[in-house]
Amino acid sequence: MAKAGTHMKGNELKKGFSPGQREELLDVLKTRFEKNMNRHEVLEWTKVKARLGANREKLWSLSEMERTGGEPDVVGHDRKTGEYTFVDCSAESPKGRTGFCYDREALDSREEHKPKNNVVDLATAMGVGILTEEQYRELQELGDFDTKTSSWVKTPADVRKLGGALFCDRRFGRVFVYHNGAQSYYSARAFRGSLRV
Repeated sequence: MAKAGTHMKGNELKKGFSPGQREELLDVLKTRFEKNMNRHEVLEWTKVKARLGANREKLWSLSEMERTGGEPDVVGHDRKTGEYTFVDCSAESPKGRTGFCYDREALDSREEHKPKNNVVDLATAMGVGILTEEQYRELQELGDFDTKTSSWVKTPADVRKLGGALFCDRRFGRVFVYHNGAQSYYSARAFRGSLRV
């Protein structure tokens, strides 16, 4: 999918993309939604689509999730607010986001072999949140994810203060949580995003 344009004025320009791109994205999301009903058994695509139509800026964030290999899909619905939760549901950690350290502080601390970016800044630029450990475990109840890769998860402040960052994966039928120095990065580790629409 083509990257969203950035030549418009104001917010709509920064995060706007053509009607054709919107329709293409909606078609991809609808097909994925219908193929994976186990993730959202009681939800209806027509209601999700209506919500997306009323939140064009969130569609741009979803396009970025899709463009970087996340394969976003609906995994929840908040009845009080009406919001739907999209999460990256690619089988392995999104390929377009691998090789990044955890945050800006970690990136700045590296004197050599700096990665191109960090996951906290990238998630912010995309307009998405990084999955927490709890959200990651909830996703793993819907399927087997990261059986060959791993994903950074939102790291608690007390851990980050000590120089660490957390990541998770699935091995041997179980979900594991590990730690690394926040400045480390790997070709098989990205992050999974979450977006409420």
